Amino acid sequence: MPVSRTKRYTIEDIEPAATMLKKGGLVALPTETVYGLAADAENSGAVILLFEIKQRQREQLLSVLVTGMEMVENYCQNIPAAAYALAEKYWPGPLTMILEDKGVVSALVNDGGDTLGVRCPDHPVTMAVIEKSGHALAAPSANITGQPSPKTAQEVLDYFDNHIEGILDGGPCQLGVESTIVDLTGEGPKILREGAIPGQEILAFLEGLG
Repeated sequence: MPVSRTKRYTIEDIEPAATMLKKGGLVALPTETVYGLAADAENSGAVILLFEIKQRQREQLLSVLVTGMEMVENYCQNIPAAAYALAEKYWPGPLTMILEDKGVVSALVNDGGDTLGVRCPDHPVTMAVIEKSGHALAAPSANITGQPSPKTAQEVLDYFDNHIEGILDGGPCQLGVESTIVDLTGEGPKILREGAIPGQEILAFLEGLG
């Protein structure tokens, strides 16, 4: 039986996991929703591998994981006040915001478009990896496209053992449901995907801002 080349990281292995990402490797990371398959969002070679491993079409846009609005400002521009208000209320947490792209991430992340999805995950281990890597991470769910999203490290390995560089085992994910996506680039906010936070709750919160 061949030895797996997928490195199993523990929650103590923040630095080696971040180093692997900086080298262009793919590392599965836990979030509060599901496990994500992460690549350096500024590294086109790594993002290409991400699409290939997941068997995902290039036109299916990727969102990125960040440590907060300060990092968002590195990647997005013309950020509305609503984004800061939502971040203060729901981040870290299962909310992805669509904002105007600044052109820093690889064009493969958003298919060369002018918007970018950003999320701050509510998982201290993954937050530490992002911070240590210094870049936003493209991190869709760590599954083959069309298959169930993984909630444990073993489920990720069932998909990708021997095909990705590493997995950081942070135990089972708490929610098991993807993030809610809200688009803030139009005339008004628009819910693009219902997830762990009810869309109506987000819209009601924004309406209450006046």
